[in-house]
Amino acid sequence: MTGEKVNPIPNLLTGVRLVFGVVIFVLLAGMAGGIPFLIAQADMLFGMQRWSVYVFIIAALTDLFDGILARKLHAESQLGAILDPIADKILVCGTILGVFAIHSGDPWFALPAAFILFREFAVSALRETAAAKGVKVPVSFLGKIKTTIQLIALGVLLFADAWSAFGLEPNGSGAVLTAGYALVWIAAIISLWTGIAYFIAAGKDL
Repeated sequence: MTGEKVNPIPNLLTGVRLVFGVVIFVLLAGMAGGIPFLIAQADMLFGMQRWSVYVFIIAALTDLFDGILARKLHAESQLGAILDPIADKILVCGTILGVFAIHSGDPWFALPAAFILFREFAVSALRETAAAKGVKVPVSFLGKIKTTIQLIALGVLLFADAWSAFGLEPNGSGAVLTAGYALVWIAAIISLWTGIAYFIAAGKDL
């Protein structure tokens, strides 16, 4: 870093995404009965379901706008480069763990969710090892697409789970849930593909 001051807005948005990732997990875990001393009644449960969708949408949008603003405001920074992938992983992994608490034992979600989590942990370990040796593992274009599909898939699943909380007709929730499962599988396949590509690319320099 040069010590030059940069506009803090992009990094603040990234920080919001990081915090909201934790908030979403707490909301989802609370709905599943995973928070001690918290017993959610019907009205409270519906409220938590709606808020999990609202908070997730805001968090996902920060992933779009922090990068755009950083470029427009010429506010790219080393801190932002470090925080951005961390915030993405906390949002994605926190939401996956929360949804898994609700869909416990559901193979249509558990298996692709596990693939995504394993990939995220493995690539994080790879980047840490590579950084210690002075090797960079930059995010690829397909890696960015992967994150986008993950966020869309999880958003669809959250919306399907909150279907009744929004007062919608019950007939459509099954189709939305199926679409969410399909997107999670697509996200898992792309996650594994990009993860393998990162290891191959980094292996040439390590």
